[in-house]
Amino acid sequence: MGMMQEFREFAVKGNVVDLAVGVIIGGAFGKIVDSVVNDLIMPVVGLVFGKLDFSNLFVVLGSVPPGTAMTLDALKKAGVPVFAYGNFITVAVNFIILAFIIFMMVKQINRLRREAPAAPAPAPVTPEDIVLLREIRDSLKR
Repeated sequence: MGMMQEFREFAVKGNVVDLAVGVIIGGAFGKIVDSVVNDLIMPVVGLVFGKLDFSNLFVVLGSVPPGTAMTLDALKKAGVPVFAYGNFITVAVNFIILAFIIFMMVKQINRLRREAPAAPAPAPVTPEDIVLLREIRDSLKR
């Protein structure tokens, strides 16, 4: 068996194809969650806490060169060490939402996988000769 044929058999197996589809869908799903977090949830959270953009929340850890703007991008370009906790908040919220959605999906799949309780086994069918013998017995008793 040639190497190409072995690879083809491996690649066409259901598990590999299912995994590939899962990775592709997971990547697309991650983009949807990013959009939900960045475009829907974080603006509301920012409005409640008084800031609309968490990505620019940071603490400067070093000295700022004169003439450098006090924005995260400008400070990073200038090589100033910054503690950028705003981006971390956004990523953490993103992760929590994604983990919750995956948890709910797995919970539903597990619920569907649970088997219904087995129906009681039907009573065994009595063989015909036993039925005839019982009828004979009952007729003799009369």
